[in-house]
Amino acid sequence: MAGFTREQVLETLKSVRGPGFDRNIVDLGMVSDVFISDGKVYFSITVPADRAQELEPLRLAAERAVKAMPGVKGALVSLTAERKAGSAPSAPPQGAGHAHHAPGQPQPQRPAKAGIPGIKAIVAVASGKGGVGKSTTAVNLALALKANGLSVGILDADVYGPSMPRLLGITGKPKQIDGRTIVPMENYGLKAMSMGFLVDEGTAMIWRGPMVQSALMQMLREVAWGDLDVLVVDMPPGTGDAQLTMAQQVPLSGAVIVSTPQDLALIDARKGLNMFNKVEVPVLGIVENMSYFIAPDTGARYDIFGHGGAKAEAEKIGVPFLGEVPLTIEIRETSDAGTPVVVSHPDGPQAKVYRDIAEKVWQQVGMRAGRQAPSIVFE
Repeated sequence: MAGFTREQVLETLKSVRGPGFDRNIVDLGMVSDVFISDGKVYFSITVPADRAQELEPLRLAAERAVKAMPGVKGALVSLTAERKAGSAPSAPPQGAGHAHHAPGQPQPQRPAKAGIPGIKAIVAVASGKGGVGKSTTAVNLALALKANGLSVGILDADVYGPSMPRLLGITGKPKQIDGRTIVPMENYGLKAMSMGFLVDEGTAMIWRGPMVQSALMQMLREVAWGDLDVLVVDMPPGTGDAQLTMAQQVPLSGAVIVSTPQDLALIDARKGLNMFNKVEVPVLGIVENMSYFIAPDTGARYDIFGHGGAKAEAEKIGVPFLGEVPLTIEIRETSDAGTPVVVSHPDGPQAKVYRDIAEKVWQQVGMRAGRQAPSIVFE
C-alpha cells in the first residue's frame, strides 16, 4: 500500500490556489475523487470551460505539489471543463471567440482543442451492451487495418473493465517522458494504451463521471502516439458517461457498432446508433459478431443466435453492413491467449473476414474525409 492517504493528498492540494480564486481548489470543490494505485495519484480539477487553457499552470502546480509528497511515485492530473447547470447550450461556442483565445476568429480555436497531433483518423468500436465480443472485434479490426498496410494504434477506453492487456498479451507498465507523457505499450506492431497498464489487475475502479473523463482524456492526449493513420478506440459497452465523453470531446471519424444477430442485442445496438447520431458522429457501419457457428468436427453451420438480424437492421436504418464474424473456438482461444486470430492465423478464414471488414471501414472513413469533422468544444 502507498505510504500516504487521499486525505493527505487533499490536504496538500489546499496549498494550490488559482488566479482570481478566493479560496484553494479543495475548498472550492474543484478536485474530483482522488484515486491512488501503486504509489501513483490520479485526479482531475474541474474548471470553467472558457478558462481551461488559461488555467493550465494551475494543473501543473497541483501536479507538482502532489509529486513532492513523500512516497508519491507519480501524479496524473488533468483539467475537466464542464458546463454548469442552467448555462445556455450556445455559450461555449460563443466563448471560443473571446480575446484571450483567438481574437475575432472563433473557428480556428475549436479544431485546435479537438485535434490529436499525428493521428489522421479515430474510429470508435462500440456496442449497446456487453457480451457481444466488442473488444475482440476491436483488437482484430485494429490488427486487420495494420495488415492492410496502415499504421495503427488502439486505445482501450473501458476504464472499469480494461481488456487490451490480455487480448494483446502485454504485461508491464508504460514508461513516461518528462514525468508526464506516457509511451504506449506495443505488440504485433500495434501501439496500445489501456488503464489496465496503469492499474494492477483486479483493482476495483470506483470512479465518478469527471474522473472517468479525466482518465480517458489523459490516455488519449497525453500519450506519445506518434504518427498514425488510424487510432481504434475500444469503447465501453453501453451509452453512459464514458461513451458520451469520447463522442463529444474526441474528433471521431466515425463509429463501428458491434452486435449479435439476436433481437435483444439489436435493441441495445440501436441505442448506440442513436447516441452517435445525436452527437453528430457518423456511423461507419454494423458488424454482426457471433453470426453463425461452424462445428469443428463436421463443418456443419448452426445459427445459434439467429442470423442476419444485424444486416437487416443496417439496411433498415441506412448504414453500411460491414460483415459477419462467425462464432468459432479459434477466435475465442486466440483471444484468451493474447494472440488475436488476425496475427496468429493470418491466412485463415477468420482473419480474412476481419481484413474485409477493415477494408470497408477504411473506405467509409475515406468517403467522409472530405467532410468537415464535427467541431469539438469542451463543455
